[in-house]
Amino acid sequence: MAEIGTVGVVGAGTMGSGIAHVFARAGFRVLLCDVEQRLLDRTLGLIRTNLGREAAKGKLQEAEIEPALARITPIIDREALGGAEFVVEAASERFDVKAEIFRALDRILAGSAILASNTSSISITRLGAETRRPAQVIGMHFFNPVPVMALVEIVRGLATSEATFAAVRELALKLGKTPVEVNDSPGFVSNRVLMPLINEAAFAVMEGVATPEAVDQVFKLGMAHPMGPLTLADFIGLDVCVDILRVLQEGFGDPKYRPCPLLVRMVAAGWLGRKTGRGFYTYGT
Repeated sequence: MAEIGTVGVVGAGTMGSGIAHVFARAGFRVLLCDVEQRLLDRTLGLIRTNLGREAAKGKLQEAEIEPALARITPIIDREALGGAEFVVEAASERFDVKAEIFRALDRILAGSAILASNTSSISITRLGAETRRPAQVIGMHFFNPVPVMALVEIVRGLATSEATFAAVRELALKLGKTPVEVNDSPGFVSNRVLMPLINEAAFAVMEGVATPEAVDQVFKLGMAHPMGPLTLADFIGLDVCVDILRVLQEGFGDPKYRPCPLLVRMVAAGWLGRKTGRGFYTYGT
């Protein structure tokens, strides 16, 4: 398998921004791809700000900021990803969106390149089957905020090879992350356990058992969680939570994963959490 020096990141949203940040900081050349230049410009500004915050906290030298930024090349044309040895997709949590990207990347990339998804719930096996290289398809699930959170779930699809797993595990270590191996299953480990908790917390609010503040206080004070499940849901995005719950419901065929109607209504209203200024709580702009 080719030495990985150039990494592609497809999607310049919250997760793609963080992924590009940590790869560039670790010395990789990064091709950051999205559909609009304004999104790329905004993301590069955010990465600059976040690198500055790390320097202020002593996590990197001030002199390292500009070289890290210089390693990131913003691109709109996917064809420009052709020189990458490794590409990680960080697009919307919808199978049709990811499958289209994987088919395109499979055509564009060299035969030796590895294709990874930052999906938090969608089947790596299904995504691999969309390509001619299922042995080189893997999940690399980062956690938000990516520059801060140590964990990366490394998800093996049914066809993922040992060589692919070893290469991606090594990549995670080079980023200073802690890779944890899991097998392909709806929601993997993190969201299979977390999303039912968030869903039940939403049911407790919907049924009048307690306020969001009370639910969160129980988990912070009684279970020593750093933040309550509804604060966390707002941070993740209520739309993302609903999408993952639907993947779990479909994948397991079990009604226990049915998204809470309150969550569904909030998403329909555009109350998605922190990113829209309103979810279970309200946030200043």
